[in-house]
Amino acid sequence: MNASPEVAIIGAGPFGLSIAANLRAHGVGFRIFGGPMQSWRTQMPKGMFLKSDGFASNLCDPNAIFTLKHFCEEQGIAYDDERLPVRLDTFCAYGLAFQQRLVPELENKKVVNLVRAADGFILHLDDGQVVTPRKVVLAIGVHYFQNIPDPLAHLPAEACSHSSHHHDVAQFKGRDVTVIGGGASALDLAGLLHAGGSAVRLVARRPSVQIHSGPGPKPRSLWQRICHPKSGLGPSLRSRIVADAPLLIHYLPQKMRLRIVRNLLGPAGGWFVRDQVVDRVPMLLGYALQSAEIRDRRVHLRFIARDGTEREVTTDHVIAATGYRVDLRRLTFLGADLSTQIRSVNFTPVLSSNFESSVPGLYFVGLMSANSFGPVMRFVFGVGFTARRLCAHLAQSSRRPAPKLAADFPRRLPVSRMRQWVADRYQDRSNQNRST
Repeated sequence: MNASPEVAIIGAGPFGLSIAANLRAHGVGFRIFGGPMQSWRTQMPKGMFLKSDGFASNLCDPNAIFTLKHFCEEQGIAYDDERLPVRLDTFCAYGLAFQQRLVPELENKKVVNLVRAADGFILHLDDGQVVTPRKVVLAIGVHYFQNIPDPLAHLPAEACSHSSHHHDVAQFKGRDVTVIGGGASALDLAGLLHAGGSAVRLVARRPSVQIHSGPGPKPRSLWQRICHPKSGLGPSLRSRIVADAPLLIHYLPQKMRLRIVRNLLGPAGGWFVRDQVVDRVPMLLGYALQSAEIRDRRVHLRFIARDGTEREVTTDHVIAATGYRVDLRRLTFLGADLSTQIRSVNFTPVLSSNFESSVPGLYFVGLMSANSFGPVMRFVFGVGFTARRLCAHLAQSSRRPAPKLAADFPRRLPVSRMRQWVADRYQDRSNQNRST
């Protein structure tokens, strides 16, 4: 393998694999590291469905041929763009097939250290190998950013865990479990726990949980399609703009952009989860967690409502289905000198319109780019825009001549000699242009 590729991609989920496939089509040399679809295969509960519709769950291949629909047709798996939810195991199988066909050079290795070099970067792999790419794309997904509320942070692992720790919920059969959160992961997990024989309850700060409406029995009318246009993030005009115009979101003033990311497409479950949780899973809504402690080998949780009403819940285990929060400080493989050079807002990298950070040649995609390009980057649907735009940029920049190193410039010379050196170099360049 090339120890000095043009680009190194860290992460092999939907974003990393799509970028690799498009770089290959552009003829840009790269190496990609990570376990294929690892977070999807190991950190999401078996039996769940994707919140995104089928047509919005495609990885991005250069010719837009190997879609989820195409894969399902090949494998004889039932599929519909909108009326059938996508099973997690189907999506994982699709991602693995995409990798095997379009990114066979994937290296299932872990990057343990990333530092900056004079003409690029130095990557240290867990097998001792050293790679020196000119550019690096971080497509690491959500693994590093698990968010656990402060009142739960001190609890031991046997009493409290994050929702991403439970690929298999069978271990909780017959136990009392409290799920904290009101979004898709909380609702999915609560439904699966209930179906698996757990005594489960869901607690959320919001006074109600939001569940999307499912597809109706009839096709939507023309008026409905005009007022609520179809998009990869749901049927609404705002969702259509956010899904299809991330570059427009990027150029908005920072305060407006961050407000859109924070408020648009808030916590909500997929339409298919309604039958799994409504009137089946007890819910304590409108209550915020205040404290948690262990007494008599059980977890005692204290909640408070907006009107001051307090409630206490005793449970065997608490699962924080409280999502993810980007924080550059959690990227333990980043060298200290590099992490301090990355410009950020709220510890999230500030990116150019080509996904480049303030460190030249260092790019961030996926969840880490949401504050720059909008909430679409939290979903698989954001893969298409990201791969096409970033790879076109990397292909163009890779064709430019490499910049001269600082050592090529004479140092500590008199001003007269410095001027002569510059004149000579200019004359050499002019002669080369005439000869070509």
